[in-house]
Amino acid sequence: MSDNGWLRMIEDNPGHSAWYIGRFRAMAAEGQDLAGEARFVDAMVARSARILDAGCGPGRVGGHLAALGHHVVGVDIDPALIAAAEGDHPGATWLVGDIAELDLPAAGIIEPFDVIVSAGNVMTFLDPATRRRTLERLAAHLAPDGRLAVGFGAGRDYGFDEFADDATAAGLHESLRLSAWDLRPFGASSSFLVSILTISGSG
Repeated sequence: MSDNGWLRMIEDNPGHSAWYIGRFRAMAAEGQDLAGEARFVDAMVARSARILDAGCGPGRVGGHLAALGHHVVGVDIDPALIAAAEGDHPGATWLVGDIAELDLPAAGIIEPFDVIVSAGNVMTFLDPATRRRTLERLAAHLAPDGRLAVGFGAGRDYGFDEFADDATAAGLHESLRLSAWDLRPFGASSSFLVSILTISGSG
């Protein structure tokens, strides 16, 4: 049985997805800056890049990147979040799916991605038993010179060093480590990790 934290959350509170969607819609309506991760990713690629938003939620990051002209695919395990993404950000392709079992070629999406982004603490919601496999599946969808950008906070039962070990075991190399999406350097006291990973041996 899966121990996915998000699925447990909505099982315990069936209204959680609607609350989460409403929260970000309200923040957007207030004019709050919700595009920090998207700006970071946009700076990593050329125009019209292929970008996968892994654990996309209601499309906050991927939707902004699609509006900038990138070819975006978003995948999330929660159908309610995908429905919100489709309604709010029609410029991308949104799919319901478990990123631990990601197989986009089976869905007809053959080309690999220039960047895969997994923001919003997605990695910490995964069933711990699937974390390494998830990184393997994401690596399998990267272009040879593509990059994976992962961000999550401390205190969520997934240590930064444990994540680094899982990434290495999944065939990924950490090329850059930051403490925020706004490029702050990582230090011993950092409470957030942004890790940029490449396929090992890709240079």
